[in-house]
Amino acid sequence: MNVASSKRRSGDSAPIQSPRHGLIPRRDERRLLPLMAPRPRVPASLALRRKSPLPVWAQIGWRAALVLGLLLFTLAVHWIERDGLHDNLDGEVSFVDVIYFTMISITTTGYGDVVPVADHTRLFDALVVTPIRIFFVLIFIGTAYTFVFRRTWDKWQMARLQRTLSGHVIVAGYGTSGSEAVDELIARGTAASNIVVIDCSGEVLERAEALGCAILQADASRDETLNAVHINRARALVISAGSDDTSILIVLTARHLAPGLTISVSVRNEDNELLARQAGATTVINPVSFAGLLLAGSTHGAHIADYIADLASSSGRVRLHERLVTDEECGKPLSGITRGLGVRLYRDGRPYGFWEPEAKSLIPGDCIVEILPTATTEAALGPT
Repeated sequence: MNVASSKRRSGDSAPIQSPRHGLIPRRDERRLLPLMAPRPRVPASLALRRKSPLPVWAQIGWRAALVLGLLLFTLAVHWIERDGLHDNLDGEVSFVDVIYFTMISITTTGYGDVVPVADHTRLFDALVVTPIRIFFVLIFIGTAYTFVFRRTWDKWQMARLQRTLSGHVIVAGYGTSGSEAVDELIARGTAASNIVVIDCSGEVLERAEALGCAILQADASRDETLNAVHINRARALVISAGSDDTSILIVLTARHLAPGLTISVSVRNEDNELLARQAGATTVINPVSFAGLLLAGSTHGAHIADYIADLASSSGRVRLHERLVTDEECGKPLSGITRGLGVRLYRDGRPYGFWEPEAKSLIPGDCIVEILPTATTEAALGPT
């Protein structure tokens, strides 16, 4: 399980101007060079999609049922209206004649001067030759679908999904950390249909689509990509692009398009934490340095690292929760809240511990960070 921590720093350096993104932190030129790395190759057109709720056998089944239904309907109509048909051979229209006429009609084969005479020949033509004709038609239709109709279908499906995107979570990068983030979001109650995953690799996106997430194979650092997933209507953006330079570039693009969006980004180099904050990240997470903190802390107590991991995971016994103070809690100390165990208070953007004077009396607008039992723990405890 990956556990990460957010680090906040002061003393930001003065930013510089970028023709595309506006402000970029002023750093050594050598540190800005990675931002000019070549972009990954992605499809020329964007196609936002989500896994169908129907299993594969059901999707194939309803298509086969539709084809069979149309065949039976046409056959029934021809049989009922057989008085309007004429057989040049014997003047009588049998059921076999109706089957034959139905098949050549549906396949638009037409009539020729050479026609089957014997019943078994007509049955062979209707039941064997006709499926072969249909197979060839499907080949041409499949080719047209691949090069023409599929693009139109993707655009329609993308427009339909875009209309439903609001208050969603965007995950840019579906590697180890990104996939763990998606799993944790779902475990914490976020519907998979409310998560959009962006990655340049179609192979990894298949795993996200299997979970029920909307997916987009594209470069998340481009304006076009983030606009396609309606970043201006998103609730949060989680970035784990695999390399710090790409992650910071995505932060710059996202902050440019959505100034008020909550952006969480994972960086591995400690020197890049400041860059990510200046680029506009709300929360910067460094899993490498935090792993070191856990290792060091474990030397002072065997259970410290275990408890921190418990707090960070939805599968643990306790969880951290952030919320605004309620009207009933105003005037009470942080230690007096009844829902959970208050450990930190945020007032006007500044953090205060439970031991500090500001935590002695809660006021409207305060933001509380508390420790609560997980749903599994509450179910085990039963009603209180």
